[in-house]
Amino acid sequence: EVQLVESGGGLVQAGGSLRLSCAASGLAFEDFAIGWFRQAPGKERVIVACVSSGDRAAYYADSGKGRFTISSDSAKNTVDLEMNNLAPEDTAVYYCAADYYNLGSCRKLAALYNYWGHGTQVSVSS
Repeated sequence: EVQLVESGGGLVQAGGSLRLSCAASGLAFEDFAIGWFRQAPGKERVIVACVSSGDRAAYYADSGKGRFTISSDSAKNTVDLEMNNLAPEDTAVYYCAADYYNLGSCRKLAALYNYWGHGTQVSVSS
């Protein structure tokens, strides 16, 4: 059974930092692209960052460029998202997802991802 478990969310003040972690099990980790998405109340789920299968090339949405860093540890089957200089507009539920795709860069559309975690809440106060 494939499982993706997120951890590390919480409440921080604007300008603060959080590190989210996604632990994957039940899948051939290196064969899957892994993405971090977020969904704010009343809004659609959107990509934050992702890493491709294999070489783990990273992609960042404009919302996180320069502030967020995604990293992968194949020994632990984890993908972390380091978030710095957080702002109230970063408040959302953050989800980890896996996409069985090995034809290039990680994909950006949530609908293409096969497996999802339950999400972790990130709240940023002003």
